[in-house]
Amino acid sequence: MSNKTSADYSAHEQAGPFIDSMVKEHQFERQDLVRWLTEAKRQESIIKAMSRPAEKAKPWHEYRKIFVTDTRISRGKKFWQENKDTLERAEKEFGVDPAIIVSIIGVETNYGRNVGSYRVIDALTTLAFDYYTQNDKRESRRKFFTVQLEHLLLLAREQNKDPLALKGSYAGAMGWGQFMPNSYRNFAVDYDNDEFADIWTNPTDAIGSVANYFTKHGWITDAPVATKAHIKGTVDSKTLNKMKRPKETIADLTAQGFVPVDRFPADTAAFPIRLEAKYDDEYWLGLHNFYVIGRYNPRVKYAMAVFQLSQQIRHSMCSEPESCAS
Repeated sequence: MSNKTSADYSAHEQAGPFIDSMVKEHQFERQDLVRWLTEAKRQESIIKAMSRPAEKAKPWHEYRKIFVTDTRISRGKKFWQENKDTLERAEKEFGVDPAIIVSIIGVETNYGRNVGSYRVIDALTTLAFDYYTQNDKRESRRKFFTVQLEHLLLLAREQNKDPLALKGSYAGAMGWGQFMPNSYRNFAVDYDNDEFADIWTNPTDAIGSVANYFTKHGWITDAPVATKAHIKGTVDSKTLNKMKRPKETIADLTAQGFVPVDRFPADTAAFPIRLEAKYDDEYWLGLHNFYVIGRYNPRVKYAMAVFQLSQQIRHSMCSEPESCAS
């Protein structure tokens, strides 16, 4: 077991198979892999942060206060105004609502203010080799972070970057939109054509990359995201807050007691949501695009924060008609 401050991950029992795989599958030099893993450090603060994510620890009414704030709305409006042309281009080319793009960047990093200060290699080695092993967590999560470490080294080679220099969050997410390494390799876009998809410091590339992510995950242009619902009778709580592709219809859910406030075709796919308000629960129906937001982060509270922040930013923009981008 590693101590709290450092670890020679090249000597970890999982490192040997990882190094062998990187040499065989991707033709890395063994000595480079050993050096990088030797210099990677175990971060106790990552262990603590992973043990108390806000999505799990806080009820909705407290979680919402973190993200849907006057400051973040104001900054979102300013970001939209400063990047109006890029957002309009992204909407035209990718079909993604600019308010959602702005909101994602706001929730993830407060418009580039909190992109993360951890070395990504430290985060991924800590999580792949220590946290999910020592804490007897799901094997799938250990494999996930091992794959992310693989992608980190590949993207560093592809972009001619030092893998020890790339910075990100405690979970290894990078840049304004907080892309994991595999998401960077699959969805990051060089949107200003300077031959580098710079999601760390370039808002143009960040906007294009977030838009590309959403369209590749099935965003439906101009489709609604969610609607409030009233409860009629007693509903089955086991059906609530399942962040999966919606399969039931508005008609099905209405028959179960979830009555939408807004009108939709009866065959519209949806799933029911309950959120803990301060004095009473809120009920919503999440539609297909709500599920797509959940592909970014599969927590209902996260997706709702993105949606509600986007609404507030759009309202702020459209209160000045000359500034309303769409």
